Amino acid sequence: MRGSDTAKDAGTGMTPIPAEAAMIVAHYGVAVEVAFPGGERRTVRVKRNSGHVVGDYVTVSGETLERLPRRTELRRRDARGSVRLVAANLDTLGVVLAPASPTGFADRAIIAARAADLAPFLVVNKCDLPESRQLAAMMRDTYGSSTEIFSVSAVRGDGLDDLHAFLAQGHRGAFVGSTGVGKSSLLNALIPDIDLKVGALSEYHGMGRHTTTVSTLHQVPGGGELVDTPGFREFGLVEIFPEDVVAHFPGFEDLEEGACRFHNCRHRREPGCAVMALVEEGALSAERYERYLEILQEAEAEEQSAQRRAWKNPT
Repeated sequence: MRGSDTAKDAGTGMTPIPAEAAMIVAHYGVAVEVAFPGGERRTVRVKRNSGHVVGDYVTVSGETLERLPRRTELRRRDARGSVRLVAANLDTLGVVLAPASPTGFADRAIIAARAADLAPFLVVNKCDLPESRQLAAMMRDTYGSSTEIFSVSAVRGDGLDDLHAFLAQGHRGAFVGSTGVGKSSLLNALIPDIDLKVGALSEYHGMGRHTTTVSTLHQVPGGGELVDTPGFREFGLVEIFPEDVVAHFPGFEDLEEGACRFHNCRHRREPGCAVMALVEEGALSAERYERYLEILQEAEAEEQSAQRRAWKNPT
């Protein structure tokens, strides 16, 4: 709703500009586009490192934005190690996959989503190709018990009705996916009006060159909202610590509370570990367990880095 507060006229005698509640729906680096409940849209200039992101609720007074508290934040670490805030106030995260997706991308994205209080779902694109159909079958075997999975073809339109129906439940989400999985093509298929340019395939890498240059939020026909964000090849964990990996790694959802002998068990051969029992029984594959250990080691390294930063910069 629009606020009733007004900006001070600072003694100029001019009529005060009302402060109005709005949501950021596009970020252009040095400017953002805000949308008001009545449908009005306005572009407001911001500093390049303002900290505002798509999905933020703000009050607007002329060219001044004041951010309201965020319910959720989605962040990632890029290939250079920099932390980037992707979007705010989402409730779900769509992880787009294709045969070109890096190993472990789905696991990292699911962990990051759950740690950020977002519900992840998987979208296997290019199901018109045999290798993508095989990938979709593998994803159902691995993640089907705990995560919504959609097998689609952005080119032919296969499976899009089910995805539309899911989003129409009132979800506001974003798609994440490594370059080349067809994320822009998928957004074009779901929201034809946005007409995103689709990058040409790179012959060298066999992966698409991502062409989105700004983050934008779009209404999905039939219901729901999607944020388009720049693509990336890796999903680096950001402030995801060992307890997050233990709690949110896909495949551990069915463990009963207190299943392990020790409440802080990291499932690394501790006595009475329920996960190790699953591995020994064959209920959890050795490959999945190795993937867990790999991500756990990343999280432990992140934890150590955070501790060093805290020691160097005590509050």
